[in-house]
Amino acid sequence: MIKCEKIAEIFSKNDLTFFSGVPDSTFKDWMKFLADNNGTKLTNRIAVNECEATALAAGYHLSTGNIGVIYMQNSGLGKTVNPLTSLMAKEVYSMPVVLMVGWRGEPELKDEPQHKMMGRVMLSQLETLEIPFQILPDNIEQAQQTIEWAKTKAEKTQYASAIIIKKGIFEKYETQNISKRKYEMTGEQAIHTILGGLEKQAIIVSTTGKTSRELFEYRKEKKQSHEKDFLTVGSMGCSASIANEIALQKPSKPIYVFDGDGAALMQMGALANIGSSKAENLTHLIFDNGSYDSTGGQPTISDNIDFSKIALGCGYRFASQVETSQELIQTMSILKNEKGPKMVVVKVKKGSRQELGRPTNTPLENKRFFMEFLNK
Repeated sequence: MIKCEKIAEIFSKNDLTFFSGVPDSTFKDWMKFLADNNGTKLTNRIAVNECEATALAAGYHLSTGNIGVIYMQNSGLGKTVNPLTSLMAKEVYSMPVVLMVGWRGEPELKDEPQHKMMGRVMLSQLETLEIPFQILPDNIEQAQQTIEWAKTKAEKTQYASAIIIKKGIFEKYETQNISKRKYEMTGEQAIHTILGGLEKQAIIVSTTGKTSRELFEYRKEKKQSHEKDFLTVGSMGCSASIANEIALQKPSKPIYVFDGDGAALMQMGALANIGSSKAENLTHLIFDNGSYDSTGGQPTISDNIDFSKIALGCGYRFASQVETSQELIQTMSILKNEKGPKMVVVKVKKGSRQELGRPTNTPLENKRFFMEFLNK
């Protein structure tokens, strides 16, 4: 295993000091180190999605002539295809960049179902995009050679090279920047508060990560059916759009989105479409803990964002922000007399229970049960 401080020294020596992207749990300790900065010369520009990170790296290269590094989970590699092929490619502006790609769903290793296909096709996808790659070794001397190779390759081709990161490469790193958020509720407590007062026929579409896990655990604890919930186990940022179309197709049913701040930021354009669609039966709940909790608690930029004002500007008929359980209960009561689309931003603490489980139903079972209930 490699110390984050040692990797930082190697990047600095190679003038690879600009980083941008979306965190991945495969190298969560490196992400926490970047977020802390620790007096290094490394810049960490948190992006809302991998497409934006590529554009930021392009802007960095245009203004400095230097090479940026884009970090991502391999699921985010698909988002980079457009800017890589139509902006960075040799046939267009020919801009060098180094990709750090976490290998989720690596063949022969156990992982969640949403990572299996990308894990299987990732290397061939890089080959199709004509991006040379190497896997980062867990030895510091060999890792130095790989990083030097990636920079040299990007410089020579004036295009992208990639470093593949396997799980367990980096030594554990404890973040120094302790969250100053002092909100009353955890995300799970907020979910329990909301579920206790929802209509019997309420449909829920929940975002990827711990929100869906907490929803599943609640149903299990209460011995309730899971058929009213669609758990979006992958496709970060897509839950609101899925729910919006369901609400438009099923106008007589109350539809709720359980979203996160990172997911909402990733696909913020969806808010404009939701506002324009005017689904009166849609309620959009954003549990804002200011972090990518499922990948190690790295910070988002949500502390600088007022989701409720953005929602109103996009055409939502109602939007509010709450910070306590009492405010949440009161607001959920008010919602019953308001037409949608409606948004409630619930400010919550970072973190979750250590023993938080995972859904035991497969995605295919979830889809089948959900569709059967939705179309009764």
